Amino acid sequence: MTVEETLPFADWLRLREPADAAARAEDLLDAVRPRLAGDAPTVIHDLGSGTGSMSRWVAPRLPGPQHWVLHDRDADLLARAAEGMTGVTASDGAPVTVSTRCGDLTRLSAADLADASLFTASALLDMLSVEEIERVVAACVGRPTLFALSVTGRVRFTPADPLDAVVEAAFNDHQRRTVDGRRLLGPDAVTATVAAFARRGVHVRERPSPWRLGPEHADLAAEWFRGWLGAACEQRPDLAGPAEAYARRRLADAAAGRLTVLVEHSDLLADG
Repeated sequence: MTVEETLPFADWLRLREPADAAARAEDLLDAVRPRLAGDAPTVIHDLGSGTGSMSRWVAPRLPGPQHWVLHDRDADLLARAAEGMTGVTASDGAPVTVSTRCGDLTRLSAADLADASLFTASALLDMLSVEEIERVVAACVGRPTLFALSVTGRVRFTPADPLDAVVEAAFNDHQRRTVDGRRLLGPDAVTATVAAFARRGVHVRERPSPWRLGPEHADLAAEWFRGWLGAACEQRPDLAGPAEAYARRRLADAAAGRLTVLVEHSDLLADG
């Protein structure tokens, strides 16, 4: 079981988009809406846009003209994200326009983002180091900031299996690995982000935003499981033997509609 057996990244993002949309804490967006009222168009910077699922989710839920600035280091993903916004309009039918910026979003400064009315991101924080989170938070302070779907490291399966907790722990260690000198925060990212905003006097609201994957999500559950287990085995090669039988059991359960999975995430709204 290896991470190479999983889908290409863009295909993975497309597969997970409906589950992401269902999981996000919409009441946090409700809290943002009054902050954006006014005659000027709303300018929203989406950090780590991927294929654009966050912008496609938020834009139709906000009124008035909007301009989205999509940030990612992958030019191909940015092109897909911009194309995916074609035809999207605001909740009141107002126009939504898009531009893209390719580069390292963790190097953005407050000056680079000075025109922003709102910052958004989805499934981003857990892939950053503490130093990168500090820089991102410093650049966002002063505007409402909505960070969705940060992993917490907690997973619950029904039915349970003795290996669940062992694999969960190995996966979380993998999320905290060091990559090119960067020690990723993984499931510690939410706590680090809240603390970074607090040091700057900014209150953060937190909401659970779990994936609830049942028989109707069998394809997503199986693909997520392959990646989850593959990362755990990469972190702990001694799991490779037991993982073979474990994977057969879990994937058979998913295919038969017997498996449900709760994958916990947190959504954060920094009030500015």
